[in-house]
Amino acid sequence: MGATSDNGIGLILALSSSIFIGSSFIIKKMGLNKAANNGKRAATGGHAYLYEPFWWAGMISMIVGEIANFAAYAFAPAILVTPLGALSIIFSSVLAHFILKERLHIFGMLGCALCVVGSTTIVLHAPHEKDIHSVKEVWHLATEPGFIVYFCFVIIVVSVLIFRFVRTHGQSHMMVYIGICSLMGSLTVMCVKAVGIALKLSFEGTNQFIYFQTWIFTVIVVGCCLLQINYLNKALDTFNTAVVSPVYYVMFTAFTIIASVIMFKEWDRQNGTQIATELCGFVTILSGTFLLHKTKDMGNKPPETPVFTTPSLSERHDFP
Repeated sequence: MGATSDNGIGLILALSSSIFIGSSFIIKKMGLNKAANNGKRAATGGHAYLYEPFWWAGMISMIVGEIANFAAYAFAPAILVTPLGALSIIFSSVLAHFILKERLHIFGMLGCALCVVGSTTIVLHAPHEKDIHSVKEVWHLATEPGFIVYFCFVIIVVSVLIFRFVRTHGQSHMMVYIGICSLMGSLTVMCVKAVGIALKLSFEGTNQFIYFQTWIFTVIVVGCCLLQINYLNKALDTFNTAVVSPVYYVMFTAFTIIASVIMFKEWDRQNGTQIATELCGFVTILSGTFLLHKTKDMGNKPPETPVFTTPSLSERHDFP
């Protein structure tokens, strides 16, 4: 790929996106911590964080990052832009280490590295998306049996997590909150693609907002985003940011790729070697996730070293 001015702009936008998104986790956590001191914690159903400037600054940072990421795809190919999203994990973890004092153990660093390597492997070997030229084409793909089954699966699992496990296991098992965000995020991306196509075609002169499909996709995007924001806040308020950020990224990426493969049938155009490489990427990110989860508190717990003292002469039983 030759170095062009457009590629340079895309690279700068992608790097800026990672910085803004990585910073947003830390800034929002600062707002959540302040809100917890002044009111009910977000993890227990409180919404005091809505009055905290830091939380809103974090939200603005995340929005700016997402806009920059979306714009980057207009200037550079996805194979350049998408892997750079993993930099937000590193940036967030480093800031959490120095600003929030959430120490990241050496094994946590290794887990982050495995997550980045696995995610990058999947992205670099992911199949090319099918060209979509109208919202109706996306609607046709979304209403095929395969994706309808996946959609129903996501809704059922998310409903069970919300109504059955959030109250009983949400405070102790990070995967409850992250699972909700990641599963709904995969649906969000599919609908965002449809809305993005609608906007692009509308700007080119073909109004796509006269079709009811466009508005259905828009409503789903808004609903899914609100749900994700709510449970991501709970995860950040309850667990270590240096762990939440990479695990969320890994699970979100995995479910998004699965949803994309089902909806666009991309594996039908790949050979066995390419599919095997992607599966190896999945194993790598799962290993990194496991390592992060098992060592998430190691950096915050000082080792308990037994202290041995030599008794004085007066304390010895054999002293006359």
